[in-house]
Amino acid sequence: MTVIDTPAIPTGAGGRLRWVFIDGWTVTQRAFAHWARNPGVVIFTLLFNVLIVLLFNYLIGGAIIVPGGGEYRDFLMPGMFTMTMLFGIAQTTIAVTTDVDRGVTDRFRSMPMSSAAVLIGRAVADMLFSILTLIVMMLAGLAIGWRAAGSSQAFWGAVGLILLLRFALIWIGVYLGLVLHTEATTSAQTLEFPVGFLSSAFVSPDTMPAWLGTIAEWNPLSATVTATRQLFGNPGVGQSGSWVVENATLMAIVWPVLLLLIFLPLSVKSYRNLSR
Repeated sequence: MTVIDTPAIPTGAGGRLRWVFIDGWTVTQRAFAHWARNPGVVIFTLLFNVLIVLLFNYLIGGAIIVPGGGEYRDFLMPGMFTMTMLFGIAQTTIAVTTDVDRGVTDRFRSMPMSSAAVLIGRAVADMLFSILTLIVMMLAGLAIGWRAAGSSQAFWGAVGLILLLRFALIWIGVYLGLVLHTEATTSAQTLEFPVGFLSSAFVSPDTMPAWLGTIAEWNPLSATVTATRQLFGNPGVGQSGSWVVENATLMAIVWPVLLLLIFLPLSVKSYRNLSR
């Protein structure tokens, strides 16, 4: 009979933290390996986002007047950067649900590895992919003439707000992936569009009926869009003078933190109670 020695679980705080990071990085590398074996999925996802930029800028942009003046491409790009972060929810949901339904997550839970590593590894992998997506989107924006007119500190502040929103949205995706079955994940994709379009990403809420404009202004996506327009020095920040628009940078921090406080604990609880 062959006896397999399993590594001992570290007992000290430092050892356990190192254990979490090492196991989490192993799970992250697993995601990289999947993308390397299926490069078509990665390429299609990146090209789809670029295609949306071209469609809105060249087909629809000519019919849209930017409130306060300015080029539509400069108005559009901060909205597109934020929209791509929203589109990542379905990517996270599908990856998590697929692992659960195929028994991969159960296998991880039965192994002598940190229980937090599965969720941390998924989150790190999706954050790195989001950074790659944002870089590609910025290059697409530069190609069509978009420019950031603010300072370098403001530029990196805007990038930080976009990635903060993405980090919060990842945990929505993780939670949905743990509670939904594979056939139900299309609902996550379907919800992305109304949430994304009912915001200031493509048109100003000032042009909507008053009640609909108010909903759009309070959409967490709109706070990040408006704040990044301000920081990038792009037009169309908003003329309504409402409190949420005047405090867009504050709300671009408050909304993601609030989403994290809700969905990160829910994800951990769902992972611990996972029964399928």
